[in-house]
Amino acid sequence: MTALPVYAQQEETLFSGGIDHGGFGGPVVRLSSVGGETALFAGGRGGWILKLSQERSFIIGGGGYGLVTDIKADNFVRNGQQLYLSIGYGGIEFEYVYKSNKLIHFSGQALIGGGGVSYRFKDQEDTFDTDSFFVFEPGVNVILNITHFFRMGGGIGYRFISGSELPGATDSDLSSWAAVLTFKFGKF
Repeated sequence: MTALPVYAQQEETLFSGGIDHGGFGGPVVRLSSVGGETALFAGGRGGWILKLSQERSFIIGGGGYGLVTDIKADNFVRNGQQLYLSIGYGGIEFEYVYKSNKLIHFSGQALIGGGGVSYRFKDQEDTFDTDSFFVFEPGVNVILNITHFFRMGGGIGYRFISGSELPGATDSDLSSWAAVLTFKFGKF
């Protein structure tokens, strides 16, 4: 019998060795503006954490946010009643975290998705005249490790809106800076 030498080829992968990972979820509060008025958005986000090294992590997940405060649709009245805006948006989120093992660390993130804006009467949930839009919201955060399963972050971001043509809620009315407070619960 003839023996042929067998050479094993090393598999090429994007990440070598074992991949350490985790996940998180939690509430988010955004203080921003809509049409020049102070606006509070509330929602939540969650994600899968991929640890690239001891100091770097990448997160892919999603988030959704809705307007909590009453914002008047300027100069819009129906049946003698003032109209208010109802706004919601969400999408996929990407976040790069640097030195997450340190007590205080930093991250950069971005949301890419869509949303909708419509009119409503004050203290009513029913909406009408809905329009949709594209949203891109990048931001930076400072994160504090509270416990091994809880982290709190504060940051700043900008909400870029494109495609809204609802009178009183144009792209420029809906686009704005935001101060962000995030609570993360999970396995980091």
